[in-house]
Amino acid sequence: MGEIKINSEKKVDLDDILDQYGIFNRYHLQTMFLAFLAFASNAMYCTNYVFAAEKVDYRCKDDLDNPHYCYANSTQLCSEWLYDEPDSFVSYFQLACHEWKRTLVGTVHSFGYMCGLLIVGPLSDRVGRKTAVVITGILGGFFGLLRSFSPWYWFYIAMEFLEAAIGDSCSPMYVLVIEIVSSKKRLVFYMMCGLGYGFGGMMLAIIAWLTPNWRWFLRAIYLPSFLFFLYKFLLDESPRWLITKGRKDEAVTVLEKAAEKNKQAIDKNSLNQLSCDVSPNVPFNELLKDTFKSSQLRRRFFVCLVWWTASTFIIYGMIISSVTLQGNKYVNYGLSSLVEIPASFIVTYILIHFKRKLPMMLSFFTGAALCIAQPFIPIGLPWLSITFYMMGRMMSSFFFAITYIYTSELFPTYTRNSMHALCSSLGRVGSIIAPQTPLLNVFWSGLPSLIFGLVAVFAGLTTFLVPDVSDDLLPDTILQAESLGKSKIPSKSAEAHNERDTSQL
Repeated sequence: MGEIKINSEKKVDLDDILDQYGIFNRYHLQTMFLAFLAFASNAMYCTNYVFAAEKVDYRCKDDLDNPHYCYANSTQLCSEWLYDEPDSFVSYFQLACHEWKRTLVGTVHSFGYMCGLLIVGPLSDRVGRKTAVVITGILGGFFGLLRSFSPWYWFYIAMEFLEAAIGDSCSPMYVLVIEIVSSKKRLVFYMMCGLGYGFGGMMLAIIAWLTPNWRWFLRAIYLPSFLFFLYKFLLDESPRWLITKGRKDEAVTVLEKAAEKNKQAIDKNSLNQLSCDVSPNVPFNELLKDTFKSSQLRRRFFVCLVWWTASTFIIYGMIISSVTLQGNKYVNYGLSSLVEIPASFIVTYILIHFKRKLPMMLSFFTGAALCIAQPFIPIGLPWLSITFYMMGRMMSSFFFAITYIYTSELFPTYTRNSMHALCSSLGRVGSIIAPQTPLLNVFWSGLPSLIFGLVAVFAGLTTFLVPDVSDDLLPDTILQAESLGKSKIPSKSAEAHNERDTSQL
């Protein structure tokens, strides 16, 4: 058996202990699998409206020869509408000539998700990552199932909002994943867990193909969510969160359990000397005030907000448009989700061997070129159109993944989580607008793709405004954060020395 042994003559940081655990041993593989399933569920919940509220052709029974019957200035009323899919969402709620009501489903989900980030985040900080995963996972399934029995359109919309707002297990699971491993292994571990997104999207397409009825489709994807109750027994709380709450003994128990499952001996002295610095109870508005006093950090916030808005707008917009591509809609959607799996491996390799700025800019600009070019591909070449789409979809996975990581590395420790949550929440404006992009097809079928490309160009250009960083440059203070990208970042000891010199003057 290997032994985890650390010099225990001084206080031991949790990162030093976590670094001794292999992420591919039994304990972390189990956690990886549970996170994989949570992310897969999130992928199905976030975009199931693509199939549940999919577009259906219809025509007026009194005018069967005119499929394009809806006109803004038309005064003629239709006594009865005929739908190509009588059992569809559009048919049941009689949404003929109300295309905005169909696309509103996706917009409401994204708006609920944006609001939920400001609810689930504090909930996770208060009750713990594990408890938040269990609560949100079960609530997501509950509200999703209620939607499947909805007799009224606006009740469906209300349940869509509630599910997105308080039924998102992805946020607390993401935080737990990055907290149970050391900084050096965080990137690889998260990317392995993140393969669940691609798997979930692929499963969504398969379930939609097998269950074309929208009610049974929703039941098929939400019923398994009640298994999140088992996470109460299968998942451990984040040791890092336990330590910040002053619950050192519980954190030590989790670490000992991990060592036992991995068949490793752990140095008891190192656990006894584990530093237990309880995080200061600083109000959220005070954290924001300290950060926004710095002009450099204000500029970074603006850039990160652009990244998040562009990333969510493009990636959700492309997912929605995948079902309108030439060919089988289920195959196209499945492939667009499956492409995230190789994208995760590629972007992980890139971020390990390179920094952040160049990969971010190249992924934005390459994705922009592919999106702008796609509408001009001849209709007779569907394979080329799908190829361009899939390559653009891979680029969107690249810059979305880099946005997640880059944002957390540009701000100091005490405001890192707050700024990440704020950028992510406000940036969801992009995913709110994305479901409305199919309405632009009325003017030109290539207009949504062209807009995706132009937005990506703008986001790529804003990257010039921030410094290049890597995962080994995590600033603790505002002064260190402002020094990112310079030849040398001020150390904590240097800052303390400067403060002492200033106090003596």
